[in-house]
Amino acid sequence: MSNLNSQISNQCSQTHRSGFVNIVGNPNVGKSTLMNALVGERLSIITSKAQTTRHRIMGIVNGEDFQMVYSDTPGVLSPNYQLQRQMLEFSRSALVDADVLLYVTEPQDTADRNADFLTKVKKMASAGTRVFLIINKIDLTTQETLENLVAFWHNQLPEATIFPISAQERFGVPQLFEAIKEALPVAPPFFPKDQLTDKPARFFVDEIIREKILLNYDKEIPYSVEVEVESFKEDDKLIRIDAVIYCERESQKGILIGKAGSALKRVGSQARKDIEEFFQKQVFLQLFVKVDKDWRSNTSRLKHYGYDLT
Repeated sequence: MSNLNSQISNQCSQTHRSGFVNIVGNPNVGKSTLMNALVGERLSIITSKAQTTRHRIMGIVNGEDFQMVYSDTPGVLSPNYQLQRQMLEFSRSALVDADVLLYVTEPQDTADRNADFLTKVKKMASAGTRVFLIINKIDLTTQETLENLVAFWHNQLPEATIFPISAQERFGVPQLFEAIKEALPVAPPFFPKDQLTDKPARFFVDEIIREKILLNYDKEIPYSVEVEVESFKEDDKLIRIDAVIYCERESQKGILIGKAGSALKRVGSQARKDIEEFFQKQVFLQLFVKVDKDWRSNTSRLKHYGYDLT
């Protein structure tokens, strides 16, 4: 019996596919929507605002004969402060360890937007990395425009395979999923088969709260805040969470709280509902607002918040 099990294990190892599938592109082209569609779980923040993803977020999809390790990355940008410089490093790191690289564009995207980054993608494709050029949001364009886009991007990245899709509408996503699976190298799984992500539970609480801030506040406020879970206590029936929203200015603190706490209550109520859906359990959420002056430009504070600057 042990010999039979060994033979079956060896056969599986010869056909099992595993690899890292990294999603890169300019801000607001739909990378997070695509990531969530491919993973089948809501792991990344989705809003209409640019620069919503700050970390490199991993989502793992397992099948009997495959394991896809997806990474959603921040949009490529020209950094203005230390936090944005680290976000750019997350995007650049995705070019190093990719077995399959998904370069996401949308109809309004141009090749000269962050041209240096696109040049790096071209070099990867020329060196043999499987690159899939994703034209997202095709539901917002015409057939003629789409044909022109396909021709344009084929000229820019001739080694890439082009996939016109709508991640929001899930059009073309199943076909892309199958193509990614076929492109993975033969390898054993990198993570346990029941693992969904490399991030701890607290990370997703942070992200859900930050998403609600992005949706409820305008201008600089959403980009000036960081969320940190101070307490996460779970029992059989309830999760009790205390979280702090850090901002850079006293004036921002007042805006975040709102008149008689109304704005903060709204964020807390919306976040709690999504956290309950994510964990499938009742949640008691308390939010606090504190000032951490100029944290986005402070290296030690960025490290404290989980931005690895090494």
